[in-house]
Amino acid sequence: MTRLAVAALAVLALSLTGCAPSTAPGIAAASATADQTLTVYAAASLNPAFDELATLLEQQNPGVDVQVTYDGSSTLATQIAAGAPADVFASADQKNLQPLADDELTGPGTLFAGNTLRIAVAPGNPLGIENLEDLSEVITVLCAAQVPCGAASATLLANAGVTLTPASEEQNVTAVVTKVAGGEADAGLVYATDVAANPGRIEGVTPAGADAVVGHYPIAVVKDSTHAEAAQAFVDLVLSPAGQAVLAAHGFLAP
Repeated sequence: MTRLAVAALAVLALSLTGCAPSTAPGIAAASATADQTLTVYAAASLNPAFDELATLLEQQNPGVDVQVTYDGSSTLATQIAAGAPADVFASADQKNLQPLADDELTGPGTLFAGNTLRIAVAPGNPLGIENLEDLSEVITVLCAAQVPCGAASATLLANAGVTLTPASEEQNVTAVVTKVAGGEADAGLVYATDVAANPGRIEGVTPAGADAVVGHYPIAVVKDSTHAEAAQAFVDLVLSPAGQAVLAAHGFLAP
């Protein structure tokens, strides 16, 4: 059974038991029927889980159109600080959300998921990459240091005592996946959920020490949101049992 099928069954089961409300929490009946576009800025690793959650919110609230922009958390945070019209920000770490909360550009972040790193390799692992030490012998790409997956990669490598000069440093984890999947790199450090989301394109090798480096994801409503009710409803959905079931089905850890 595919992960999407598992997620669908989990959401259905929760709906039947009363855990998933018929409308997303926080949207009043009058507001739920008004046409509005909700803009969610989300870390790249949250795709496709957030695509599924966006569809669920839309199904529960006719007239609400959820548009999700995916990129590195640092890039999204910079755009929000510059006034980008986002309603919700879901970051792959607290470091990129906290300055926005401190400046009262968002509400306080609430943790909703966790993630760990994997070594992404070509299907079948043709080069036999088994550990972090092997990465210095092949063409390896990493996320840039300011991106959560890059900071986590630096910690993982430092913990293992491995010094690595990557072939490139990417602005989001999706770019790392793309380079490995396209044969431009032999390996890269990505999240476990990225491996799960790309079957047939990449495979994942679990490096020693991965469980000690867990990325924690916070989510918050942007203070200048013009759709504050719908924004809070999306946050509530992500935090709800139904939302947590979807995230778990895509490989995310509990917060």
